Amino acid sequence: MKLLENLIERIVQRTNINLREQSFDVGPYIRDLIEPEKFLKFYAFYGVTQHHPLNLEFVGSSLSGSYFMGNCRTHRAVLYKTDVRGDELKRRGDHLRAGGFDIVLESDEQIRISNSFLVKNLVHNFSHDPESAEEFFIRDSVSLHHANIHGAPTAGAFLGPLATVDLTTVYDAIIGSFAYVNAGEVDHQRVEPGTVWIEQRDVFRFLYRYPPEVLQKYVRYEAGQPPQGILPEFMDAHEEEFQRLFDVVDLEFDGNVPEDASLDRYAVVKPRTTIGRNVLISQRAYLQNSTLGDGANAQENCFLIDAQLAGRNVMAHGAKVIGARLGEGVFVGFNSFLRGSVEAPLRIGDGSIVLPHTIVDLAERVEIPDHHLVWGYITRPGDLETHCMALEALSAVDGEVVRGNMHFNGSGAAFVEGFRARVEHILEANGAFFDGHNQRGHAQEHRNISFNTIRPYLEGERQGIFPTMVITP
Repeated sequence: MKLLENLIERIVQRTNINLREQSFDVGPYIRDLIEPEKFLKFYAFYGVTQHHPLNLEFVGSSLSGSYFMGNCRTHRAVLYKTDVRGDELKRRGDHLRAGGFDIVLESDEQIRISNSFLVKNLVHNFSHDPESAEEFFIRDSVSLHHANIHGAPTAGAFLGPLATVDLTTVYDAIIGSFAYVNAGEVDHQRVEPGTVWIEQRDVFRFLYRYPPEVLQKYVRYEAGQPPQGILPEFMDAHEEEFQRLFDVVDLEFDGNVPEDASLDRYAVVKPRTTIGRNVLISQRAYLQNSTLGDGANAQENCFLIDAQLAGRNVMAHGAKVIGARLGEGVFVGFNSFLRGSVEAPLRIGDGSIVLPHTIVDLAERVEIPDHHLVWGYITRPGDLETHCMALEALSAVDGEVVRGNMHFNGSGAAFVEGFRARVEHILEANGAFFDGHNQRGHAQEHRNISFNTIRPYLEGERQGIFPTMVITP
């Protein structure tokens, strides 16, 4: 494994150079993080459909257990059980409107990953950075377990476990564990763990930070060790059930999947699960005793257990919903954790928005009314006073609002309309509005994917490294 060891050291050096101003060393976090034999255990795989480009290139990289789709380049990188989805990348001739500019793309956009170490990450969506309109880059970066890199180019970045960078370009910055950032650009900053930061410059700013004792309970980690706490332990408890997906060639779902819905080959579906029309279920999703109404979706790394979704619900990457009833059009953001029970059920009303990285872990029954915004940490009804607000009331805000650890400044109307527009876009892209002829989306186009596998060298100095290859139509 000499070449793999050298590659990891190269990544350490390149990332540390970018983070030298903050005196941060990524080496202890990744050198012994994954047992060497695990780099050989899992094959990498890629998906092919007639609806998406096939243009992949792998050079000098380790890709154990990772998935690729679309227009992706991976050079001198280590990806471990990471999903790289290039099915929404911009195409030549498309227009990118940003900051008052209208940029026409001169070539198809590519995801380019180089000198980076990504562990169980999700990389998805096109970049909104007008300075790199044709390139979604991830270079000289380290990102740990269950982080999301969503339309967010990174250079010289460190992302802690369960962090999310969303539609944000990150340069030479440290994003703490379970932090969510959607702020356009983060440059030479350290974002503290458990921060939820949503900002549109000169328009609005939402900021929330978890109390340290709560964060320690749900997510904590030490250098060189997998993350600990309720959230990673919940996912680890179900990990063995995904193993069968890689061991069996042909799998069949013992149930009905409508012709206009899509159930990914690499999703786990347990008994008593009902799938409605125009539903999208992505790879590594986990469903058990749940109902997905028409137009709902469960994106990558989502868990739905004893849950009912009325329809046209968005479960963003990493969202977990247990013991809950969600009304129509409810949005649940990245890496959120919503857990009710028979003794303490959870109900969320129609059209409500659960912000990314929200934790609702109930000790008592909670009902969230229709069209409300939810954030932070909720365990009982009294917590809603400082962690919930009617969307209509927030839309009337033009100034400052402080509720507990949440601080909001600016235009509440712009904040609410921005989220509503994004939810509508996600539903449209996922095919929730397909009428049998028009408005096709991922639910229809992902239905028939051909999966192909690739393996690394199993011995010699290249052990753990995948052969250099170019895969085109």
